[in-house]
Amino acid sequence: MTDPMLVLTGLVAFVHGTLRRLTPDDLASGTDRELWSDRGAVSIEQVLWYAAAAVSVAVVAAIIWSQIRTTASTPVQSPSAP
Repeated sequence: MTDPMLVLTGLVAFVHGTLRRLTPDDLASGTDRELWSDRGAVSIEQVLWYAAAAVSVAVVAAIIWSQIRTTASTPVQSPSAP
């Protein structure tokens, strides 16, 4: 069985690549061409924002995972008849 997220990711990558190739340079003026072209290197501010977001996601995931492990390791009390 195929993974839907994997199929969606592949489809988005295919469409994005196709649109990048099909954009003609002669139809784009100077300002429009900038919208379709690479905008250059990434700034250090963007790198730090992505790093901060990654660290915060990792911290939240670790907290949730530790709570799940703690809850899963507690013994289950079997019910008894009155």
